Amino acid sequence: MLMEMTEKTMRLNKYLSAAGVCSRREADRLIEAGRVSVDGQTASVGMVIETDCHVSVDGQPVSGVVKKDILLLVNKPMGIVCTAERQEKHNIIDFLDYPERIYPIGRLDKDSHGLILMTNVGSLHNEITRAANGHEKEYIVTVDKRIEADFVQKMAAGVYLPELGCKTMPAKVQKLSEKTFSIVLKEGKNRQIRRMCRALSYRTRDLKRIRIMHFRIDGIAEGQYRPATEAEWTMLKQAVKLKNV
Repeated sequence: MLMEMTEKTMRLNKYLSAAGVCSRREADRLIEAGRVSVDGQTASVGMVIETDCHVSVDGQPVSGVVKKDILLLVNKPMGIVCTAERQEKHNIIDFLDYPERIYPIGRLDKDSHGLILMTNVGSLHNEITRAANGHEKEYIVTVDKRIEADFVQKMAAGVYLPELGCKTMPAKVQKLSEKTFSIVLKEGKNRQIRRMCRALSYRTRDLKRIRIMHFRIDGIAEGQYRPATEAEWTMLKQAVKLKNV
């Protein structure tokens, strides 16, 4: 009889990977070779186990997996979709191939690149993304023509988006070069910056997110990630007031 997946169960290959024994692929090889046992019985490929089971490899016990809070800073390339839906082609879950279950906080368009946060802490998503909480997100944007002072003023004051039937919140906008500007938002409507530019007769040529709250993309190569530091976790706890993070 097959065991159903619950919060207290895990596929055996994932359990071995999370425990630091080996990769999931190598775990399947070990299981297939009959070198893994669960509660004294030889394991089988694809097996789902309770996380408090006694697992051994070659007769040596594997330490139990202790769930830890995960928060990754990812430098997402263009072409990767920020979704946890595995059936979506080029989704960020498959792209990262992280050994534990994580999902994106908010979104970053497929055609955009830069910082996206990934976590296994469900409560973080709403705390970070809700516009009412006022958390900043900073972007560097390149458009198709010369940026005029009027464009900067209108972007900063808020732009009415007829397709969404609303006006965007005030933002911090700074011209960086002839066709490039930075913008800091406290909200995240669908494809908001691209829509704002288009409403003012500009077209977005490149859009990169460089900051979410105090998390910065500095030092993370495109396509790579790093875990949040202890200092970043401390600042996050203070900002979102979550005692269980």
